[in-house]
Amino acid sequence: MLIDRGSVAREAIQAASVDIDPSTSSNLIGGEDDIRPLSQAAMDAAHALKSHAMSPVILAGLVRLFEWIAIAGVGTIIYASYLGSEFGFSVLYLSMIAGVSTAAVGIFQLLGLYTPYGLRSVVHQGLRLVGGWTVLFALMLAFGFFTNVGDDLSRVWVGLWFAVGLLVLMLYRAGVVTLVGHWTKAGRLQRSVALVGGGKDAEKLVEALRNSANSDLNLIGFFDDRGDDRSKQTCGGLPKLGCVDDAVAFARMATLDMIIVTLPVNAEKRVLDMVRKLWVLPIDIRLSAHTQKLRFRPRAYNYIGNVPFLAILDRPLADWDYVAKSVLDRVLGFAMLVALSPVMLATALVVKLDSKGPVFFKQRRFGFNNEPIGVYKFRSMYTDMCDAKANKLVTKDDPRVTRVGRFIRATSLDELPQLFNVVFKGDLSLVGPRPHAMAAKAAGGLYHDVVDGYFARHKVKPGITGWAQVNGWRGETDTLEKIERRVEHDLFYIENWSILFDLQIIAMTPLALLTKNENAY
Repeated sequence: MLIDRGSVAREAIQAASVDIDPSTSSNLIGGEDDIRPLSQAAMDAAHALKSHAMSPVILAGLVRLFEWIAIAGVGTIIYASYLGSEFGFSVLYLSMIAGVSTAAVGIFQLLGLYTPYGLRSVVHQGLRLVGGWTVLFALMLAFGFFTNVGDDLSRVWVGLWFAVGLLVLMLYRAGVVTLVGHWTKAGRLQRSVALVGGGKDAEKLVEALRNSANSDLNLIGFFDDRGDDRSKQTCGGLPKLGCVDDAVAFARMATLDMIIVTLPVNAEKRVLDMVRKLWVLPIDIRLSAHTQKLRFRPRAYNYIGNVPFLAILDRPLADWDYVAKSVLDRVLGFAMLVALSPVMLATALVVKLDSKGPVFFKQRRFGFNNEPIGVYKFRSMYTDMCDAKANKLVTKDDPRVTRVGRFIRATSLDELPQLFNVVFKGDLSLVGPRPHAMAAKAAGGLYHDVVDGYFARHKVKPGITGWAQVNGWRGETDTLEKIERRVEHDLFYIENWSILFDLQIIAMTPLALLTKNENAY
């Protein structure tokens, strides 16, 4: 069975809504109009999860980077100390240093020295490291011999680089093993996982994962809609935390990394029903293939340890994609903050002179994973008429809006203080689905009540501008179509994200503000 992510998204029904106030310890999880209680077992499990696991991809990437620097650094220091005064700058030696360092990282990659298991095992690392390093220098000497470059290379330099480099690598790897061991004990290298579905298949999966030496999963518990006669309160020693709807609420509250659906792959309707509820979450969703009779080719599976899974949905932004977007937000956001500071100062001045009250207005809105965030804006309404919850959206010639407010809203100058959210608080991105007020309505109903799958737009951080806005879907939402088009564009952005796409939207924003502002009041 092949599951198309786009079709799942388009066909998804509205999932359970939640609004979590981190200042409370209540076990009532839900939006203001949809309070959903979680079991005490679920609350205990949620509070026990402190933070997301460190990405093994990021960890391996950093180990590679510093290993390359260490190898190149040793070769350069030995050259500078032993031959630098005689030969000065040498293109040949610097080329060899860069080439050997890069080849070393490639060989270590082939030997599995950057896998989670490879970074934890002293014996595994030591033997393969010595073998790989020795083979590398043998290949370098063979290359020098057959290309006649060897006559121009100092044998003392090669020998010292081999010996000192191996010593530095062993010490470096010993440090990596120690650090990774510490993080492993602290749970930093384990992904927090909940199961959906209990029974014998789930028990077999739990046993297989626990017996897999390379598994990095921390199994929290399971959710199941079936009663106690078909689904007991424990499964393989894991506690039952609630039904599937509770899984959505739990993932909103806890720092969950993955959900594994343990239903049979041939139970297509039940699997899709589960996915329609879970796909709004910004986490990985996997379908267990451990006990499936229907088998695919090995490369069709994702493996955790030696246990096979089918990938249904992936976290939209993970690993280096998340890092790249975060760097873009902070660097470009800071540059924009500096460049636009005169405009912001002028706007603040005219807002203050136009009407009584503060310059800034802070509104509680939906952020990443439905978390409430405080979004900053320039005040555009009279102080005694401000609507913090946006119970009534601004309309054309709205008497609550000041004279200056009409202009800064039409030109989106009122949004500029959100750069503070991007640069200093980190709860907004430059580009993403716009953060909506929690009480915002369309056609008389709350957004999440009138648009199926609305909360899926919160799988990434909200943004100051977005794909919907540059395509004209901004401002008043007096009809159902307007909010539906917004959500469609937001989901398209999430499914097709890239750094170039972000830069494209940023470049399109100024023109869109001038030509597509008919609905901005």
